[in-house]
Amino acid sequence: MDVIINFDGFFELLPLVQESLIAAAILAVVAGLLSPLVQLRDAAFAVHGTSELSFAGASVALFLGASVTGGALVGSVVAALLMSATYTKRWGTNALIGVLLPFGLGIGVLFLSLYKGRSSNKFGLLTGQIVSVDTNQLAVFAAVGFLVVLTLALFGRRLYYAAVDPAVAFTKGVSPRVMNLLFMVILGLVVALAVQMVGALLVLSLLITPGAAAARVSANPYHQHALAVIFALISALGGILLSLGPGLPISPYITTISFLIFLICWLAGRVQNETTWSKRK
Repeated sequence: MDVIINFDGFFELLPLVQESLIAAAILAVVAGLLSPLVQLRDAAFAVHGTSELSFAGASVALFLGASVTGGALVGSVVAALLMSATYTKRWGTNALIGVLLPFGLGIGVLFLSLYKGRSSNKFGLLTGQIVSVDTNQLAVFAAVGFLVVLTLALFGRRLYYAAVDPAVAFTKGVSPRVMNLLFMVILGLVVALAVQMVGALLVLSLLITPGAAAARVSANPYHQHALAVIFALISALGGILLSLGPGLPISPYITTISFLIFLICWLAGRVQNETTWSKRK
């Protein structure tokens, strides 16, 4: 058990990850805000597909000696634009995601194989490496976080309209195609940050699980957003703090905390529903 949970030297190590904790908090807030919208649009597959192209962009950047964060952002935005281009009734984005996902994964694996640097850098793109965040990366996290929050503040209601009923939204002067493009772009930006934290393989734990957990205990959209942010913060910050002592990758801790929160919310939701039904009878 000491190999997995260990607080030896915890307070000595804590100052070394201050920037990482700030970056994790920024990511948790934007991921939590976006997670209910991802649930509403049933876009879990889009998150996974975007993460693979983000992984490919980061792998190419790592091989070229460029900014990994920049490469991940480019890959995610390209994926978002491609998926938005197929927003039609005849052929939706799922088919394209199925095409892009293995392509992005294959390109990423290729350039990781060609990269001759430290193996920890390769491993980090798959399972996360937020503990190595520097000042420049933190600035990117802050800029992207501000942009996403600003976009949701300005267009959040229209994004909801377009997701719930595109036909009605169109009659109200809201373009579903434009809102879909906007949503996919901000989703791509958040995915690019999440890939660096939990890796391309586990990105769903921050963009899907918090929103799914919140939906189990509340039907109010505002409450869902607030709860999803809280759940994402607990998972992200808790994962980093728990991983300090044993020195293990943070992604297993984040995904485990996130999953436990979902289980608790799922059980609470069942109890709440059963109580409601019994009162009606």
